[in-house]
Amino acid sequence: MRAIDYFDKSADLCPERDAILEENARHSYAETRAFSERIARGMCALGVGREQRAAIYSPNHPAVLFCMLGFLRAGAAWVPVNFRNASDANVEFLNYSETTWLFYHSCFRREVQEIRRRVRSLQHFICIDGGDSEDPSLTNFMEQGSAGDAGDPDWADAHGNPEDVMGLVPTGGTTGPARGVRVTNLAWGTMIEMAIHYWSGGVDAPVCLCTAPLSHAAGPVAFATLAMGGTNVVLPTFDATEVLQAIERHRVTHMFLPPTALYSLLAHPEVKKFNHSSLRVFLLAGSPVSPDKFKQAIEVFGPCMCQSYGQTEAPMLVTFLDSKTAAAAAAGDHPERLRSCGKPTASVRVAIMDDAGNILPPHQPGEIVVRGSLVSGGYFNLPQATAEIRGHGWHHTGDVAYRDEEGYIYIVDRKKDMIVSGGFNVYCVEVEAGIMALPQVHECAVIGVPDEKWGEAVKALVVVKQGESLTESEVIAHCKAKLGSVKSPKSVDFVREIPKTMAGKLDRKTMRKPYWATADREVH
Repeated sequence: MRAIDYFDKSADLCPERDAILEENARHSYAETRAFSERIARGMCALGVGREQRAAIYSPNHPAVLFCMLGFLRAGAAWVPVNFRNASDANVEFLNYSETTWLFYHSCFRREVQEIRRRVRSLQHFICIDGGDSEDPSLTNFMEQGSAGDAGDPDWADAHGNPEDVMGLVPTGGTTGPARGVRVTNLAWGTMIEMAIHYWSGGVDAPVCLCTAPLSHAAGPVAFATLAMGGTNVVLPTFDATEVLQAIERHRVTHMFLPPTALYSLLAHPEVKKFNHSSLRVFLLAGSPVSPDKFKQAIEVFGPCMCQSYGQTEAPMLVTFLDSKTAAAAAAGDHPERLRSCGKPTASVRVAIMDDAGNILPPHQPGEIVVRGSLVSGGYFNLPQATAEIRGHGWHHTGDVAYRDEEGYIYIVDRKKDMIVSGGFNVYCVEVEAGIMALPQVHECAVIGVPDEKWGEAVKALVVVKQGESLTESEVIAHCKAKLGSVKSPKSVDFVREIPKTMAGKLDRKTMRKPYWATADREVH
């Protein structure tokens, strides 16, 4: 089906049910559909083309979902803009993607002025939260879609337009300029259908808390909630206290967070005083989670914790670790599975491959490769980059992992993040998990830094919990006992915070930069 069809099926079945809740308003499925229809008609009145790129530049706001649905209804391709990016990075991506439409929040008015000057492909600007001096408000724009007797744009075919592009989504860009992934209706629909299957939690009408950025993984999660006939509760940003209050107030059943945000919830001094009993699916995704923190989360929030693995090129559900398996692992039944991202989903084949294209047996690390309808259509206008990730008849993820005899996948690192120290491969994720086992640690990151003797040396960046103390020698001694001397950090820097991407992932590119600034290359 087309991406918009999944929403429309829910709107047909439950038009009066709440689709979106915000602080001072609620919007039914019927109202949300009407908004999206008027946005689509407004775009059609101005000549929107099929797969024409339309960007949203906004913090979390109900209008983000209205606009996204409107784009899909009009046949345009959604372009999420990372509002935490430097302006140059956003300008670069909007130029590269040849984006025509920009729907923006007024808090970014100044940034939009620069974008307007530097991105020549942009022709239409709409302010989603009110009027702007130069641009129409979303309300006024939708009035164009209410005028006359024009019906909804009808561009579907009998197959649901599987190869049409519904989104041009930027990769993280942590190792270079972001690439635009051509997310097709087929890949998006596969993800949504797998989400309905794996994320339902036995709840007929989920209540999903949207607090992570809708421009990233929280957007697909919110859309999946709409496909399940559920309600999205939209918070403007992540705040641990507000999240815990919202779970209790709205009887939230579903939510998604990256592991770094989970750690902030667990560190909240009153986390156990709130009522979490409504939670059925607390999804972790975006990066590997510390096994010790995962176990703690199950103890705090109950048997609702689960995690999935995917990437922009194969969104969200390459693998899934269900809450029952996670809870059993926390209770001592196969505790090693707390380190796993689960088993391959029904939508894909997953294998572990070496650089020569050989499929590896259990317990041998190699690259995760994927086949199936979940895999997106490659990179926009980058045929060579697309070919590089499609070797040997598989999609190459760039993630290093191994599998066990039962088919569980264990991620150990990104290929580009692996540290080679003294000829030995050291996986950052493994070292980070070891450090996170220290009760004084709030979060940490591990990188390789230049070293005359070892080529690269393992360095840990550590954030200590408030009121706790920890020394470099204590961290190193702990790691030597847990991991051995080769994998242990040679040095530890204590920092106030760890740099992260918009999606909540560790931004190792930023972390590495000061240490490699005087080196000829970022590898030894």
